[in-house]
Amino acid sequence: MQDIFNQTYYGNTIVEWSVALGIAVAAFLVGKAVYWIIGAVVRRVTRDTRTALDDFLVDTVDGPVVIIVTVLGLWIAVQTLTLPSGVTAFVWNAVQAALVLAVTWMLSRVWGAVVGALLAPLAAKTESDLDDQLIPIARKGGRTAIWVLGIIVALNNAGYDVAALIAGLGIGGIALAMAAKDTVSNFFGGFTIFTDQPFALGDRIVISGMDGTVSEIGIRSTRLRKLDGREVTIPNSRFADSPVENITREPSRKVVLDLGLTYDTTPEGMRRALEVLREIAEAQGENVVQDKTLVGFNGFGDFAMNVVFLYYITPGADILGVQTAVNLAILDRFNAEGLEFAFPTQTIYTLSGGAGV
Repeated sequence: MQDIFNQTYYGNTIVEWSVALGIAVAAFLVGKAVYWIIGAVVRRVTRDTRTALDDFLVDTVDGPVVIIVTVLGLWIAVQTLTLPSGVTAFVWNAVQAALVLAVTWMLSRVWGAVVGALLAPLAAKTESDLDDQLIPIARKGGRTAIWVLGIIVALNNAGYDVAALIAGLGIGGIALAMAAKDTVSNFFGGFTIFTDQPFALGDRIVISGMDGTVSEIGIRSTRLRKLDGREVTIPNSRFADSPVENITREPSRKVVLDLGLTYDTTPEGMRRALEVLREIAEAQGENVVQDKTLVGFNGFGDFAMNVVFLYYITPGADILGVQTAVNLAILDRFNAEGLEFAFPTQTIYTLSGGAGV
């Protein structure tokens, strides 16, 4: 039995392989223990603090810390074995790259936590909407920069010549520029949005037939929450090429009603109808811009005498609620005054007798 344990496989005995495996398993268990300690102990301590930043940080570092502990344990396990120098160098490069990527992941999540816990609340307290728009860009831009730097360092530690790799990218620069022309146009479209500010977060806009509320403004695209609740992502270049209607910034909502009264309505009845419409507009108070209301008897139609009623709903008022109140008031008051609405009718006269054509 002792001879079996002393037999060599790939330069190491079974005992040495078993020890390395045990160290690797122990490293994994230690990583799990660290994850449990962070989850059960550290989180409980940070909940009692006043600031929320430590809670965010704890939630972001648990996963990367487990990976770092496990990778270090695997490297210690490899060190106990006798391996060819080429294999050891390859494993060491892989360990360095894995550690760098784990640290990069942790820094990326920490940056997101700092932005969410510190910068976002500060931006929410200001009156300007520009900082609210910059928060998503700062979050994504910072993470992108951290990951780009981390990948470059990881490749360098893995043994790749990063300088030569970057120089090689210059050869395909023209092709890359052609492929990235849409991205560049979207970037400049985003720059136009931030400088001209045709809309802001929370504004209701209409573009290319899409009606919704702006939920996020990014460097490459803008997200619009449509009235049916669905979210659509629009490239920023579209805003430079298409007209944008900002409904939120309208000074007031114009409403035009075309009413028709029957031809048996007397002149006194028509005058009373116009007076009733003015009274209805006045009854709405601050919900309607009083000095812009227009009422008139504007024509004789095929089936009715036409009355136009034009009013403006003030900003901030319930648009649908005001329209409903006005329409119900018209229906109630016209019925009470005996004013009848017209509808298309046709009278056919038939001739009796033997006269033929």
